[in-house]
Amino acid sequence: MLFYPEHLPLAAKMRPRDLDEFVGQRHILANNKMLYRAIKAGRLGSAIFYGPPGTGKTALAEIVAYTAERPFERLNAVTCGVKDIRSVADKTRKNGPVIMFMDEIHHLNKSQQDALLPYVEQGLITLIGSTTENPYFEVNNALRSRSTIYQFKPLQQEDIELIIKNALEDKERGLGDHIVNLTEEAFHHLVDSSGGDARSALNALELGVLTTEPDENGVVQYDLSVAEECLQQSKLKYDKAGDAHYDVASALIKSIRGSDADAALHYLARMIAAGEDVKFIARRLVISAAEDVGLAQPQALQIATAGAQAVQFVGLPEARIILGEVAIYLALCPKSNSAYKAIDMALNDVRNKDCGGVPVHLRDAHYKGAKNLGHGLNYKYAHDYPGGWVDQQYLPDKLVSVQYYCPKENGVEQKLKEKLEMIKRHKYSGVRSQESE
Repeated sequence: MLFYPEHLPLAAKMRPRDLDEFVGQRHILANNKMLYRAIKAGRLGSAIFYGPPGTGKTALAEIVAYTAERPFERLNAVTCGVKDIRSVADKTRKNGPVIMFMDEIHHLNKSQQDALLPYVEQGLITLIGSTTENPYFEVNNALRSRSTIYQFKPLQQEDIELIIKNALEDKERGLGDHIVNLTEEAFHHLVDSSGGDARSALNALELGVLTTEPDENGVVQYDLSVAEECLQQSKLKYDKAGDAHYDVASALIKSIRGSDADAALHYLARMIAAGEDVKFIARRLVISAAEDVGLAQPQALQIATAGAQAVQFVGLPEARIILGEVAIYLALCPKSNSAYKAIDMALNDVRNKDCGGVPVHLRDAHYKGAKNLGHGLNYKYAHDYPGGWVDQQYLPDKLVSVQYYCPKENGVEQKLKEKLEMIKRHKYSGVRSQESE
């Protein structure tokens, strides 16, 4: 029987010892998956394990070393220095290649990377980095290009259920020596409130079992009230400095775009509860008003802008009301991305095509000598014509048939579409406005 120091938390004691004991992450660790096969064969190269806490990143790194029968060195990018990295590298010259687990790898600075990269390239160090941050944003190219990235996901409910049951039954590493009556309500609360984090669930289970006095029969009564006390609230999977910052902000905007006010409020609440900068939220709402609501309801941009100003004026907690009002309004507005598409199409042409010069009759004719160049010659002043419109060329010759703005039939934009169609009818029917005498 293995010895586990008494001070080790339950989550550390119950860490899986091989692939057969590993629970979860079936999308990358099913028997037919490349990661599973590479670990089994002891051939896994440098890798980055990316995902939320308590999903098995550290445990799997240890399993990789155990299966490959290679030395395992663990460092933390926050606390280690170049000296620590070189110390590990020196061992490889005596004992052969090692597997180095670098926790919080996104914190490695340039000097640490410069010290580490040669040994990774020479195969003396197989690097396994662990991070809760999106490596495509947070890990430098030099390390990322030498590693395969594997994304870990929050554990499924059935995974957490199995982990809790194993901990209660295991007498060697778990709580099997305790007689525990874990009620169904408490069990479900632990599972639901862990947020897919096995460590969180096991910590709450251990705390409740070890701090609850057994009854007269020696049974620890672990009921819902104990579970609620040990696991105060559902773990909020949101870090305003991390990857979830972008994911939740994206979900907020996409919910507004999809006209789901309830979903928009949910993601807005996540951001507020996590301490997100309300100015950041307000800016996203202003952008959504222009990009997604657009000309279908032009007033939306005014409301979003007023909301952004009001948020800065009043601050939290009252700012939540303003943000909620704007989010609901935007979600329920008619939608059109025609202006967004139009400006991007125009920019694409300007950046990638020879668009030609400004038509001569539109050029500035106010300076001395401009008329000698023909600037402004035959220009028709629109206000002098009925309806304020006259048929003349405005686009450069090379773009004369281009149409960037294609209005939709939603909300206010329907009237803009009718106006545009009326102009086109006059333009292409040969009808010309009469010039003023």
